[in-house]
Amino acid sequence: MSEEMIIKTEYSELMQRSFIDYSMSVIVSRAIPDVRDGLKPVQRRVLYDMSTLHLASDQPYRKCARIVGDTMGKYHPHGDSSIYDSLVVMSQDFKKGAPLVDGHGNFGNIEGDGAAAMRYTEARLQKITEETFLRDLDKNTVDFVPNFDETEREPSVLPVRIPNILINGSEGIAVGMTTSIAPHNITEVIDAEKAFIENPDMTTEELMRYIKGPDFPTGGIVCNRDDLREIYESGTGRIRIRGKVETEKGKNGHVNLVITEIPYTMIGSGIAKFLSDVAALAEEKKTTDIVDISNQSSKEGIRIVIELKKDADVENLKNLLYKKTRLEDTFPVSSLVIHRGRPETMSLREIIKANVDFQYELCTRKYTTLLDQEMEKKEIQEGLIKACNVIDLVVEIIMGSPDRKTAFDCLVTGNTENVRFKSRESKVMASQLLFTEKQANAILDLRLYRLCGLEVNKLIKEHEETMSNIYRYEDILERRDSMSQVIEADLNEYRKKFGKKRLTEITNAEAAVYEEKPVPETDLYCIVDRFGYARTVDEGVYSRNAETLKSENRYVFRCRSNGRVCIFTSMGKLYTVKVPDLPATKLKDKGVPIDNISGFDSRNERIIFVTSQMSLNLYRFIFVTKLGQIKSVSGGEFDVTRKTVAATKLLDGDELISVEAVDELEDVVLRSKDGFFLRFPISDIPEQKKTAAGARGISLPDWDHVTDAYYIRAGIEAVIEIDGEALDLRSLRMSSRGRGGRKIKDKKK
Repeated sequence: MSEEMIIKTEYSELMQRSFIDYSMSVIVSRAIPDVRDGLKPVQRRVLYDMSTLHLASDQPYRKCARIVGDTMGKYHPHGDSSIYDSLVVMSQDFKKGAPLVDGHGNFGNIEGDGAAAMRYTEARLQKITEETFLRDLDKNTVDFVPNFDETEREPSVLPVRIPNILINGSEGIAVGMTTSIAPHNITEVIDAEKAFIENPDMTTEELMRYIKGPDFPTGGIVCNRDDLREIYESGTGRIRIRGKVETEKGKNGHVNLVITEIPYTMIGSGIAKFLSDVAALAEEKKTTDIVDISNQSSKEGIRIVIELKKDADVENLKNLLYKKTRLEDTFPVSSLVIHRGRPETMSLREIIKANVDFQYELCTRKYTTLLDQEMEKKEIQEGLIKACNVIDLVVEIIMGSPDRKTAFDCLVTGNTENVRFKSRESKVMASQLLFTEKQANAILDLRLYRLCGLEVNKLIKEHEETMSNIYRYEDILERRDSMSQVIEADLNEYRKKFGKKRLTEITNAEAAVYEEKPVPETDLYCIVDRFGYARTVDEGVYSRNAETLKSENRYVFRCRSNGRVCIFTSMGKLYTVKVPDLPATKLKDKGVPIDNISGFDSRNERIIFVTSQMSLNLYRFIFVTKLGQIKSVSGGEFDVTRKTVAATKLLDGDELISVEAVDELEDVVLRSKDGFFLRFPISDIPEQKKTAAGARGISLPDWDHVTDAYYIRAGIEAVIEIDGEALDLRSLRMSSRGRGGRKIKDKKK
């Protein structure tokens, strides 16, 4: 029994090595396309499997479930959903510049509806896939490798004859890496490749004379043409794209905005999101020009109609849509591909060069294979012609041989033993024939009808044609110019058959500038309930229900319709919210959580005080903290336009517990957790800047802290409840700020 060998290794090193291996497997074998054929492994396997199933463009469709099952069983054992999703995407003309699969049935749509189940849909190859992706697989153009269980062989790359990585683009997410390549116009890409073949020293800028920019299947407008050169040079960047908007006359003198093309990034649920965003702009009073919006898109194309008021500012509304919705969006570019087995971010020139180099490699392997085939035909044809010239002798050898092997040896080696000849001269001539083995087999397999005069002439013509092919193939393989001409001729053929007009417009457009129409200034009342929901009501609603609103809500105050609401929180911060951002409601409506629109984190801080910005310059504000610090600050210091500022400085471990406007205040009473009360006059509170930490309000031991601050106003009752008993704050003895206070009870319940 052999002893087990235990290998000790550092756990972190093992995990690091394993993760790197896993990452590279995902990058190379799953998520990132090969620069040569522009395909991920699952796409390549689907197309190859469809070719082995003979699903040509002129053949009947086959169920997608059959294609998916065959692909999974033979080449891609990673689940049927990933295979079917890949098959569906390759058939969608709104995602691919040149769809590779011809789908029959429901394969989804541009609005985000998914494809039907694979048992309901059918597919076959597109013509372009047959001619430019799979045509030369039988000519040893690419290497074949074993599949996952070594029972089949699959191509390591397809012999794609056009730069598919640019034409159809690609998107993928790997471990720590992403690829995002935009689709381009097939005609422009082929023209650029032809130009590069003629001049391999072309720069990216020169290639862009042919490739103007991306050509998205959804059309649209690329707005940052001047940025494209840098993006194509580096292989990374952001392309700004807009939908195409037209105006048309509506009913009763109204004007309609009609969106006829959408940004490529809006494919799918983006259209529904756009519709809801436009509706929200109208509901939130961002614009009052929109009357109605409807999605009238169909198989004929995109048509989203926005009906406007008669006096609407059309250009301003367009800019609002560009600025506030995904009608203008950015497409992130990351030209990450697999090149020579490794992930690499490549420029436009490098991608074109890699594809051109691949074309020369394919051409070399193809014509080397064809040359070998023609040389083999030449050898056999020459043997047959030679045999026809001495056909009587050949027949005599065959008839005089006891078996095929004897005749074969005589034809190849001149061995005449065991062969019966009619004369000595025949035996001497037979010993000098010396055919090759292939020629001898062809002669022995020759049918008698091939000895007819016409058949012999046909054989001679075939030999002449074979010699012509040999001369041509040798010329292609020996002279790069000849090979270039062959590649360009093929590209011209593909351009003629599959070329398309550009759909996407390339231009420079200024950033959308939307001028908000001034909101009429009116008085409103802001209401914040005990749960932090905020809203506004008009003066009429407030005047009729003032007592109810004050009793049922935490804060009720007057504000201006174009003003701001100021929110002080326990972390000593001030958040401002535009009044137009608060919903205008009726009496019983709920409002919206104020933390959603102000940005403060309700998990870590709470609201201490809310007021209107219009009241800031009218008052001073008293700040009291948990550790007993106190100060007053002029309200004008908080009249800022920034959304978030520091309202006060806090010591370590401290937090804000009270903010109050100084409005006819007489005295302040501070209360601690252990039941200490300290009353002192308002005049004792120092006035400081908002950046100050304040002065000592009450002296407390380390284990105690301030929980409440009460404010005594002239002519207003100041009674609180403590442990079920009423306490009149005016009965507390007047003291000075900074003292320890008087203990009323053991603790606050």
